[in-house]
Amino acid sequence: MDPISTTFQISSNGLSAQAQRLRVISENLANAQSTGETSGADPYRRKTVTFKSEMDRASGAELVEIKDVGTDRSDFRVEYDPGHPAADENGMVKLPNVNTMIELSDMREANRSYEANLKIISQTRSMVLRTIDLLRSSS
Repeated sequence: MDPISTTFQISSNGLSAQAQRLRVISENLANAQSTGETSGADPYRRKTVTFKSEMDRASGAELVEIKDVGTDRSDFRVEYDPGHPAADENGMVKLPNVNTMIELSDMREANRSYEANLKIISQTRSMVLRTIDLLRSSS
């Protein structure tokens, strides 16, 4: 596989991985206040994304892929709210283990990685077009 195709393949895999990461982060943010539906029930549990590096034999390039979308096993937050439908017998409500600040920080990082991959594709495309223009003008 030629270096230009390899560059496109590496960047497109990066775009795909970061897009999936952004979807998981969005789900976490959307459920940051989702409690259980019954007394004492567990609320939404934060999801995490794990990446892996995979060797593409055809190009010889290391490609990033999603290894796993797992769950964060950290403790739930607990808040006293005896009138809440999910409150236990002591009036305590379990809240998701989602920290909005961490999710926003992860979102910013994923967004920057996505933009960097997009920029590589754009610059490679521009380089190919300039090369074609040079070849046309020299003949």
